[in-house]
Amino acid sequence: MKWKTVTAIFLLVVLYLVMGAAVFKALEQPHESAQRLAILSQKLDFLSRHSCVNQSQLEELVKQVVSAIRSGVNPAGTLTNHSSLWDLSSAFFFAGTVITTIGFGNISPHTEGGRIFCIVYALLGIPLFGFLLAGVGDQLGTIFGKGIARVEKMFVQWNISQTKIRVISTLLFVLFGCLLFVALPAAIFKHIEGWSALESLYFVVITLTTIGFGDFVAGGSEIEYLDYYKPVVWFWILVGLAYFAAILSMIGDWLRVISKRTKEEVGEIRAHAAEWTANVSAEFKETRRRVSVEIYDKFQRAASIKRKLSSELGFSPAPELMLPKRTVSVNFNDERDRGEKEAGPQGSVTPLGRNGGLLVNGLDPERGDISIIAQLK
Repeated sequence: MKWKTVTAIFLLVVLYLVMGAAVFKALEQPHESAQRLAILSQKLDFLSRHSCVNQSQLEELVKQVVSAIRSGVNPAGTLTNHSSLWDLSSAFFFAGTVITTIGFGNISPHTEGGRIFCIVYALLGIPLFGFLLAGVGDQLGTIFGKGIARVEKMFVQWNISQTKIRVISTLLFVLFGCLLFVALPAAIFKHIEGWSALESLYFVVITLTTIGFGDFVAGGSEIEYLDYYKPVVWFWILVGLAYFAAILSMIGDWLRVISKRTKEEVGEIRAHAAEWTANVSAEFKETRRRVSVEIYDKFQRAASIKRKLSSELGFSPAPELMLPKRTVSVNFNDERDRGEKEAGPQGSVTPLGRNGGLLVNGLDPERGDISIIAQLK
């Protein structure tokens, strides 16, 4: 990729980021300000109703609550109704978020040994998961490809063009995948977690795109879950990521095919243009040759007419001139006078007499000086 292309893409991404920042600022900053004012008013109200607690003690309690939340501990309720965030099911789910690079952030290791092990575990597990994801994506692509082939065979019987069949089958593939890996899980999370439809859909999309904010996490509520709930959620994440990987791979293949076809079409257009140019050039040359022949024929006919007129009028033929342009002038006055003298009193009609009706170039010779002018090229 050329530097100009990289620079253009970089500027486009920066512009996209600035636009997103402006939209998020306009949407979220008023809510943040309202929440800050609300917590401040609740603090003041709590201090006014509990005179035995001063402001420093309250702030210390708030800091401990915030630290607990950042550690993944929910400070609400009592110690008896809290489930461990590091039981086998939760730890399995956390390990899955590490190698999938989602990293929800609702729980994280806080011991030195846990952080060191997390580094080594991620460096080894992420490539391993990448191989697994590629394999599952290929299998899903094969399965969906067979299904698409069957659908295309059905449409072929209806005499539909191949392009329309490919578009329809692709849309069916995408819609079926979205229904299976997005809509259905969102409905299940809405039922189990008690989220709204928007919150469930938000969690599904943020998870399958590996963004993983951690504001919504399956299995993070204070309710009783089945032991296999979180492992099943991780398996859904695996298959969903493979599905999106298959879509991206399919799009990449189509782009390569389109690029190849575009190059072939451009080559065909260039070939047609070259052929058209050659035909136009040949036609132009043929036109020039034909016009040259016609001009030469006209020149020869004019020369023949001139020689014929000269012989009929008794003139000696002038030598042929090969100049590009020439003028042949014949004066009839002297010839007419000589004819009249030779006729004498007998009154015979000269060859240029009116009774003879001889017209040269549409003119009457008895009107005076008549010139036959042939403009030759």
